[in-house]
Amino acid sequence: MRVLLIEDDEMIAAGVTKALRADGWAVDWAADGASGANNAANAIYDIVLLDLGLPRRDGLEVLGGMRRAGVTTPVLILTARDAVADRVKGLNAGADDYLVKPFDLDELAARMRALTRRHAGRGEATLRVGRLTIDTSSRAVTCDGSEVVLSAREYTLLEALASRPGAVLSKAQLEDKIYGWGEEVGSNTIEVYVHALRKKLGADVIRTVRGLGYAMARPETATADDTQRGRGPSA
Repeated sequence: MRVLLIEDDEMIAAGVTKALRADGWAVDWAADGASGANNAANAIYDIVLLDLGLPRRDGLEVLGGMRRAGVTTPVLILTARDAVADRVKGLNAGADDYLVKPFDLDELAARMRALTRRHAGRGEATLRVGRLTIDTSSRAVTCDGSEVVLSAREYTLLEALASRPGAVLSKAQLEDKIYGWGEEVGSNTIEVYVHALRKKLGADVIRTVRGLGYAMARPETATADDTQRGRGPSA
């Protein structure tokens, strides 16, 4: 999952970025409202974290511009403005949630997961695809009832595919979910993670669509025959 953090306080931005990346999020940081507004229009983001007291453009202006442009990405306001009137103004401007500084990083992550679930039309935290059960709150994955330990980026890639079962996601789309600005991406990075997931979860879990990308295999379509014909687990 990829997040845009629009925050002018470098210390806060560094702390939030470090915590979210450890939790598997790809984080991009914009230090002012103008650059934040430009990047918020990008459809790659799953959520935007938005400060209000920003240089070059106020956070409410950024939010209003997003909504007028038809950008529906969930927005969670992070601000020191704790008056009820400020909260009401932010929510009325189109924010999906509001968190007052200083805040707990675990609460921030929980609110982010709740917002992205609701935006995807899911009421519960659990994804079930074939033999897999994925708890997006605890990031726990079980396969045929047995827990499987994944790295942060293996989990992020799996959740991206499991959130859209049957849909084909390209390498570029998956890289966008895993990596933020300035992070080095190897030419075969996605293939490496897909290979690791297949070793841990089974060769039939992720299907390769030649020339297009990858998809979560559905039980009725992913078979041993697919593997033999080169449409299954080869990365």
